[in-house]
Amino acid sequence: MKNYILAHDLGTTGNKASLYDREGHLSGSAFYGYDTEYAHTGWAEQNPQDWWQAICVSTRKLLQESRVKPDDVACITFSGQMMGCVPLDKSARPLRNAIIWADQRAVEQERWVGERISPDEVYRITGHRLSASYSLAKMLWLRDHQPDLYRATYKFVHAKDSIAARLTGAFVTDPSDGSSMNLYDLERGEWSARIMDAAGLDPAQLPTICQSIDVVGEVLPAVAEEVGVAPGTPVVIGGGDGACAAVGAGAVREGIAYNYVGSSSWIAFASPRPIYDPDYKTFTFAHLMPHTFMPTGTMQAAGASYQWTRNQLAPLEMEAAEALSLNPYDLMNLSAEKSPPGANGLLFLPYLMGERSPRWNPQARGAFIGLTIRHTRADMIRAVLEGVTMNLRVILDAFTTQGAKIDVMRVIGGGARGRLWNRIMADIYGVPVHRLSILEEATSMGAALAGGVGVGLYRDFSMIDQMNQVAEVIAPDPLAQAAYARTYPIFEAAYHALLPIYGMIAGMNVKV
Repeated sequence: MKNYILAHDLGTTGNKASLYDREGHLSGSAFYGYDTEYAHTGWAEQNPQDWWQAICVSTRKLLQESRVKPDDVACITFSGQMMGCVPLDKSARPLRNAIIWADQRAVEQERWVGERISPDEVYRITGHRLSASYSLAKMLWLRDHQPDLYRATYKFVHAKDSIAARLTGAFVTDPSDGSSMNLYDLERGEWSARIMDAAGLDPAQLPTICQSIDVVGEVLPAVAEEVGVAPGTPVVIGGGDGACAAVGAGAVREGIAYNYVGSSSWIAFASPRPIYDPDYKTFTFAHLMPHTFMPTGTMQAAGASYQWTRNQLAPLEMEAAEALSLNPYDLMNLSAEKSPPGANGLLFLPYLMGERSPRWNPQARGAFIGLTIRHTRADMIRAVLEGVTMNLRVILDAFTTQGAKIDVMRVIGGGARGRLWNRIMADIYGVPVHRLSILEEATSMGAALAGGVGVGLYRDFSMIDQMNQVAEVIAPDPLAQAAYARTYPIFEAAYHALLPIYGMIAGMNVKV
């Protein structure tokens, strides 16, 4: 019996190959990076051939270093960056660079679609706002600007799907990636005929939708040696990176949400139904678990706000950390602990890069509000942590006001390492925060779990409780909760009061 799951996480900066054994333990990993091309403002492309090379090199390196024989790999499975556009021919070869999730060029195509079907209807069908960020508008951009290539495209797929197609010859995707295209009928679980008709798209150019746990094919003999695996190795399609991270964080039952904290941050959870916010504050993906949904809200500058604070306000901590071989954020957290909950009346609006959910306002700007001569750097550092967390609380409130049941918050990502921030989260969210044993492997872990379930190596998605256990529970502190109950409404009022100011600043055409 074969003992290992080979999970590939095709991210924005590179591919991470990981091996998990039949007990769910991480046995090893290998990373291979690749570049993003920014040919014009708002453009972001990657070469799918770089992804293929990353898959081949990382697989060979990982198996060699882990001393695992290719014949002992039970399946290959995937997590991948979402919301992209990869045009493939019938041989699964890319016809051009991939237009990735960060690309915003298709604004005119977004407007064009919105004239043919109401944005409200798109939101109700797909669970997402109509946006140039999604695959639909990117496909239409190719139709408008590269029509010959568009007509030559056999299938439009995502990053992971392009690799699966090259491995197996099967052109498929899963619901989580499908739901990131502005084309997927969330509740019907199929491509939306209504949107396809409005946009004039050919449904034959879209991949077949399979469940994340489905074995979609076997590694072809023609490519097995190049990749470094045995021919006939089963391939399980897996899911988009956000959905895989949800499973890796243990958000596989109702009541458990997770908060990823990296440069950006998001909150998501497993739900038996989509969440449709009347103001479009949040959006809903299909979950990695079949027939389950993943309501999500994403803010732009979470860890990025704290990184800015480190660079601009914490030179002493950075200098001391370098001298003592410490993490400067740990020293910043020690400073912030000198300030009480509420940061002595100082507020920080964390809109250093505009804002996505919940504000959807590219003109929004960051601000310290309430600054007096008595405030200290400790107050400012704490205010940044609190401001980011209160902005995430707006997302959380959008879910709970629509009837979502959220009892606990699990935290993952590099930003989840700071215990002070975990305590602030518990106090502002008003629910216990769970620190997990493994904070930064959730995405590959979720993909591996889908693969293991798909080939019968793991019993079901509850296996995650064994793979990534809760290491610590941080309960809300009633006194701190009371302080934030006074601060949070002021934070909300401050954002809305500054809306006309943001517009005035934008009118100045100041480049930052």
